[in-house]
Amino acid sequence: QVQLVESGGGLVQAGGSLRLSCVASGITFSSNAMSWYRQAPGKQRELVATISSDGRTNFADSVKGRFTISRDNAKNTVYLQMNSLKPEDTAVYYCYAYTWGQGTQVTVSS
Repeated sequence: QVQLVESGGGLVQAGGSLRLSCVASGITFSSNAMSWYRQAPGKQRELVATISSDGRTNFADSVKGRFTISRDNAKNTVYLQMNSLKPEDTAVYYCYAYTWGQGTQVTVSS
């Protein structure tokens, strides 16, 4: 079955950076789009970024220009590079492809 394992979350000050990783197994990784979502306390889960199998990317307006998404098909891994972090980026970040990962907490202090 599909398994997604995220890592890289943590506590960072506003303006800082983090890179999240998601390792996938159980799928033909190179053939699939991969997405990052986030869910803040009391809010609905929202789409943050998507990368297609051929590398095309899309971002939520709230993160455009600050976040980038990339993939390494040789490692079955998708990354979310988050720069210029803001307190409102605080959330649990989830990787998605057919199923959800367990999530990784990102906390941005002001």
